[in-house]
Amino acid sequence: MIQENWESVRKTIKESCEKAGRNPDEVTLITVSKTKPVSALREAYEAGSRDFGENKVQELVDKIPELPADIRWHMIGHLQRNKVKYIVGRVSMIHSVDSLRLAEEISREAQKQGCVVDILIEVNVAGEESKFGVSPEEAPELVEKISALSCLRVQGLMTIAPFTEDPEKNRPYFRKLKKLSVDIEGKNIDNVNMTVLSMGMTGDYSVAVEEGATCIRVGTGIFGERQPQQKALQAAKGVVKWE
Repeated sequence: MIQENWESVRKTIKESCEKAGRNPDEVTLITVSKTKPVSALREAYEAGSRDFGENKVQELVDKIPELPADIRWHMIGHLQRNKVKYIVGRVSMIHSVDSLRLAEEISREAQKQGCVVDILIEVNVAGEESKFGVSPEEAPELVEKISALSCLRVQGLMTIAPFTEDPEKNRPYFRKLKKLSVDIEGKNIDNVNMTVLSMGMTGDYSVAVEEGATCIRVGTGIFGERQPQQKALQAAKGVVKWE
């Protein structure tokens, strides 16, 4: 099933790119592997996945030694400053930087380890109270402040669009993030690139690709729906998220 789902997602990416006049090679498919067992990740790896996204630091750290070394790991969940030391130097990119204090902590740890960390600024484009991220209005100033941190490279922006049954409803949010990236790029800030747009998940990634996404984050579309018991438990705790 994972093999078939992987190929189906890749096909949809290709079709969306063709519709938008883009090259499919511009789009990185990040397999969202949170809560999934290592055996399922191995299946996704065999299907062709080399980019995996995790939400929890502990889960990420536990899985890295269990899987092939050529995997590029992405931290896509909210990151607490006291957990930074566990992932710097081990992940390909941190997608969820939403404050100067967090960026400073990542930079400090990177300096200790003698490395440079690629990051994305998380933007709460839809202004949802339940979501992390800076507002679109605050993003340019935050980017400028973070650009002064020599051990970080700002590579672009990330957003989590609202849950909706109709992916077209999220098109304005993806379009707004793309415009924001163009505006920031136009400032020609040292140490800042706007080459990465991480946006779009299982329910709306085709629209995100049409609007310029270079990274999409797909979990359910590859691994299948969560078990009913697990979903019910998460719903009762109020932590069900759309991936």
